[in-house]
Amino acid sequence: MSGKLPSQFTTVDVGDSTFTILKRYQNLKPVGSGAQGIVCAAYDTVTGQNVAIKKLSRPFQNVTHSKRAYREFVLMKLVNHKNIISLVYAFTPQRTFDEFQDVYLVMELMDANLCQVIQMDLDHERMSYLLYQVLCGIKHLHSAGIIHRDLKPSNIVVKSDCTLKILDFGLARTAGTSFMMTPYVVTRYYRAPEVILGMGYKENVDIWSVGCIMGEMIKSVVLFPGTDHIDQWNKIIEQLGTPSHEFMKRLQPTVRNYVENRPKYAGYPTEKLFPDVLFPSDSTEHSGLKASMARDLLSKMLVIDPEKRISVDDALMHPYINVWYDESEVNGPPPHQYDHSVDQKEHTVEQWKELIFKEVIDFENRDRQNYGGVIHNNVGGASSITEETGGSHQKRQEYGGCV
Repeated sequence: MSGKLPSQFTTVDVGDSTFTILKRYQNLKPVGSGAQGIVCAAYDTVTGQNVAIKKLSRPFQNVTHSKRAYREFVLMKLVNHKNIISLVYAFTPQRTFDEFQDVYLVMELMDANLCQVIQMDLDHERMSYLLYQVLCGIKHLHSAGIIHRDLKPSNIVVKSDCTLKILDFGLARTAGTSFMMTPYVVTRYYRAPEVILGMGYKENVDIWSVGCIMGEMIKSVVLFPGTDHIDQWNKIIEQLGTPSHEFMKRLQPTVRNYVENRPKYAGYPTEKLFPDVLFPSDSTEHSGLKASMARDLLSKMLVIDPEKRISVDDALMHPYINVWYDESEVNGPPPHQYDHSVDQKEHTVEQWKELIFKEVIDFENRDRQNYGGVIHNNVGGASSITEETGGSHQKRQEYGGCV
């Protein structure tokens, strides 16, 4: 970074990375890293809250990274739901557009991601409550016109009181997937058949991912760990059976040719894939929370043909899930609609950079206007879920925490 560091910033080395952050953030500790950046836990001395700070990794190295960073910004401003992570603040240590190169996003701090929780022995209460929250978060995204298509345990985070949040916003509509040639770079174990096969999709594409996550909670192993798209498709049909002819008719010719020439599999009944011995003891509190109901829901979610797969609304009403049903959580205030033209725009890196710079400066200006006000109260609001009373949350407190 050229020029002198502004007085309110300090530089901290975190592992192999350098964070140039506002001095208000203290005690930085690395908590994770992914394709989009490194995340640190920190203490915000202004609000007295623990936060997560994500440094976007080289957001301007190419058009794809720049567009993804801008899309994440736009989406985080749109949504407002307790089961989706909220953006508390954003800043850059660079003061001018010419110098601009680093973006830091400040979010509420959670305790673990779902990968860690999946490895625990979860009872039906915790399992169904976690799934209920994922479904509430997905429903909110869908109401904003966002279909995720890439839900996975690493991008879902949980607090010790079992409250859950979805961390990212999935694939842009233009980030299509090609069955025959896409190289295997990221985890695709949870992507629905219609995404793997490059078909059209609708909202219940996300239900498949929830089914994969639920199955993993029960088995403690990934259900369909393919080494690439083709291997993954084979693992799906080996377990669930070759889909019907009417499903095949909806495939593109080259994909259909491959799929129809695979050996035919009968698949296994859900009772065989998920036998009773894998499930926790039936709940004594709720008649819906038992192995047979969990298996029934799984059998409706893990359906290859999306035309026959359960919808998000019906999953929320299923006896295994609806013990937690709370109108304000399922049908909260609607978000603003996402402008999908963002996905179609073909800007240069410089143009995306300018749009992101405007967003960051807008956040910084809002913070100055609301110092100690709205923007900071948002942190308290986001974290105060643990202090809620009434509704389904009070019922849940009886069962203790999650992590």
